[in-house]
Amino acid sequence: MYQDQNNSPKKLSVWLPLLFALVLVAGMLIGMRMQSNSPVIVTDTPEAPIHALGQGKIEEIIRYIEAKYVDEVDREELVQEVIEQMLAKLDPHSNYITAEQLREVNEQLEGNFDGIGVEFMMLDDTIVVVAPLAGGPSEAAGIQAGDKIVQISDSTIAGVNMDTRDVINMLRGEKGTDVEVGILRGREKKVRKFTVTRDEIPMHSVDVAYMLDDKTGYIKINRFSATTYEEFMQGLEKLIEEEGMEDLVVDLRHNPGGYLQQATNILSQLFARKDKLLVYTEGRAVNRNNYESTGRAFFDIDDIVVLIDEGSASASEILAGAIQDHDRGIIVGRRSFGKGLVQEQYKLRDGSALRLTVARYYTPSGRSIQKPYGEGLEEYESEMAHRFESGELEGKHEIPTVDSTKYYTDNGRVVYGGGGISPDIFVPLDTIIYNDAYLELRQHIPQFVFRYMNNAGKGLEEYTLDSFTRKFEVSDDVLAKFLAYAKGHGADVGPEAIESNKAELKRFIKARIAKHLFDDKGFYTVWNQDDTMVKEALKVLEKPIPLTASQK
Repeated sequence: MYQDQNNSPKKLSVWLPLLFALVLVAGMLIGMRMQSNSPVIVTDTPEAPIHALGQGKIEEIIRYIEAKYVDEVDREELVQEVIEQMLAKLDPHSNYITAEQLREVNEQLEGNFDGIGVEFMMLDDTIVVVAPLAGGPSEAAGIQAGDKIVQISDSTIAGVNMDTRDVINMLRGEKGTDVEVGILRGREKKVRKFTVTRDEIPMHSVDVAYMLDDKTGYIKINRFSATTYEEFMQGLEKLIEEEGMEDLVVDLRHNPGGYLQQATNILSQLFARKDKLLVYTEGRAVNRNNYESTGRAFFDIDDIVVLIDEGSASASEILAGAIQDHDRGIIVGRRSFGKGLVQEQYKLRDGSALRLTVARYYTPSGRSIQKPYGEGLEEYESEMAHRFESGELEGKHEIPTVDSTKYYTDNGRVVYGGGGISPDIFVPLDTIIYNDAYLELRQHIPQFVFRYMNNAGKGLEEYTLDSFTRKFEVSDDVLAKFLAYAKGHGADVGPEAIESNKAELKRFIKARIAKHLFDDKGFYTVWNQDDTMVKEALKVLEKPIPLTASQK
């Protein structure tokens, strides 16, 4: 076929405008259809880099919800829900902390807070001062034990059924600020007004340090805060230089952990040799980091016993694991919690914080004691209930071997990881903890003792702690008064249950009276007299070579 080359451009020039018109119309029709089916929200957010695409997607979805969702929504609540759901997919210990929660979390870890320095309890919908803290602003202002706080600033708080947390928030505030407190003292009808200047109040992580017998010291650590090592050393110095301590019992029961460095600092005191591996950490984005003893042990300690239970976690397990792996002492109690993950806390721009798991820690023998969490958070949290149901807390042979890999202590003993620290000497859980009648009555004892000491207990102030511990007994008459008080406050317990719990109720009443008279040292001195773990610790320390005795 012959084509006229000269006519081709003319034909194209005729059809080209029509072609463009058709394309334009088609594009408009397609665009209108797309707009009616899928609204587009245009933002001025620059294109996100590849690593932030997920963040951009979440932000985009939230903007759609805010712009078009059928009902009003709380943006912050949505964001928090997304964050919590995301972190729940990681591990049980990575979590988001709101700005409101962060202050309380930091107080627990830093070991202090700003407030008025008073210990109180709720007694019949009234706040009663148990004791102003020694050297604190409340003591300086003249507030006394037994005072009833009825007003804080312009708010009346007596008889309004306030939550304890609300009261704490009203009393706490920035250091140097003033708060006016209205007090009723004794039988007075007129409210006394005190202006208290808030100050820094220490939160002690060491509850008590005292002698169990002529040569054995006892130190109870409730958490590992920024001041724990300093508190521990102060207690240790007093026990050794003033009381002649030789052996030591460290009580880590119900201690949830805290700062790793505080635990390793204490371990350096317990290991005289330098460069002893205490623990090491390692993670995907974190290189291995060894924590070793410094060789700067200021005091000589002979034999050591560490008490642990199912509430001992994290830094508590680091301390117990190093003692066990190096055969430095004996672990007495029950299998610990099993938290072998290390978190770092990152403060976010709005004042909240992210606590993110960045590494695992390993005891000196190389074992991880983290219990499994792959089945989900609900399974993880119910693991403690399973210990009750399986009988593990009552029998040594019920303790599971979560990880069958064998690890070896310095002396060649076999130990296992994968689910906490298993004790060298097992002590079963006291079955009284299962007793509903005992638990129902016990909760009323602190309030009863406070009332009793303000009335009939004045003569007890003649006792010393030693004479009180040896001679004082809670009479049946005092017990009857307590039972009447408990019944009057809602307790409903039959006579058979009362009889079976009589001894334990008297024990707790005596310990609370001792606390009233001699502070925490009084409470623990009385309570530990019949504590099965403390008794077991003293028993094994009587042996010529305690560690050998624990292996039988």
